[in-house]
Amino acid sequence: MKKQLTTTLPRALGVFMLVAAFVVQAAFLPTNSAYASQITTRTLTLLAGDNNTLGINGGSLPGRLVRHKFTFTLPTAASIGAVQFQYCTTAADVGAATCVPPTGLDTTTGTLDGATVGLTGLTVVHDSANVFHVTRAPGATQALAANTAVTIQLNNITNPTDINKTFFVRIASFGTFDATGASTDKGTVAASTTNAIDLSGVMPESLVFCTGKTIGLTAGVPDCTTADLNAITFNQLFSPVDTASATSQMAASTNAGSGYSITVNGPTLTSGSNTILPMNVAATSTHGVSQFGLNLRANTTTTPGLPFGTDVAPVSNTTNYRAKPLAGYDTAETFKYIDGDPVADSSDGGTLGATDAQIYTVSYIANVPGSQPAGTYSTTLTYICTPTY
Repeated sequence: MKKQLTTTLPRALGVFMLVAAFVVQAAFLPTNSAYASQITTRTLTLLAGDNNTLGINGGSLPGRLVRHKFTFTLPTAASIGAVQFQYCTTAADVGAATCVPPTGLDTTTGTLDGATVGLTGLTVVHDSANVFHVTRAPGATQALAANTAVTIQLNNITNPTDINKTFFVRIASFGTFDATGASTDKGTVAASTTNAIDLSGVMPESLVFCTGKTIGLTAGVPDCTTADLNAITFNQLFSPVDTASATSQMAASTNAGSGYSITVNGPTLTSGSNTILPMNVAATSTHGVSQFGLNLRANTTTTPGLPFGTDVAPVSNTTNYRAKPLAGYDTAETFKYIDGDPVADSSDGGTLGATDAQIYTVSYIANVPGSQPAGTYSTTLTYICTPTY
């Protein structure tokens, strides 16, 4: 018996050692799950709700019904049956064994958007409030080349309700249709809810109106701060055989719903008790008769022989530029002057309305008969712009 014990014990020990060595070796054999490739160029974009109806202020607002758009690249050439999306409060590499759902998140009403890229024939399956997968079941898996770019968007997802809180979505692709078994590729994306910034401002009732010899532009817009001089002299001495001319400018804009109206006010040219007659009826310039008048047009053939005046600029377009010279003052080479007359308004397009800034050029003429008494003739004209709100 002692001899048998001595002979048997080493054999049994030898068998035990062989089995133990095999088990240790098997523990280090690689598995598909442990060596899943990292999904690359992965993003989650939070978009406003469908047609901007419910998430009009943006896709990151807490508790809003919004759209989640995932874009990523699957690096492994493989046949894919499903892709899983798991919403958690931590990334996959931090507490990967557990997934705590973000507070208030709900994906169960989510619907798959039609703008899917890279994968086809998908339907969405809701596993829980924080987990869903898209699957090709009941069809066949889809063979994808390495580094296939994928876009998957789910509409009607309710964002987490915590404010300014980061959440994570763990993404994994599978060869199975139900997102079980070893994953092929995996990766995590992060997003955050945010506070809305409420920004407000007030546009008051507005009228910008100015006059001067000239008015310049700043960045292409009429600028009343550039208006210069208000003392204007005719281009030549008065003469029965020639017409004297001069110009001034005015600019106007308003947000008044019924636009503005501009009148000209003041006496005719006067020297002591002597006057030059105002043109109470619109007419052309005539040498040798007493005439004082104006228009708001570009004049090219008037008797001074030199073009003077400019049409309204920018040109009216019946929408945001609506300046319009009025009858009697709106025809080139024809002039008129009546104290208190409306000379322009913002009715281009048919009705008075709000308008951006435009510049009018006012063209003046003076004709005199040979018997006109000598003297310095002058007048002070006041243009009044009245908006109607």
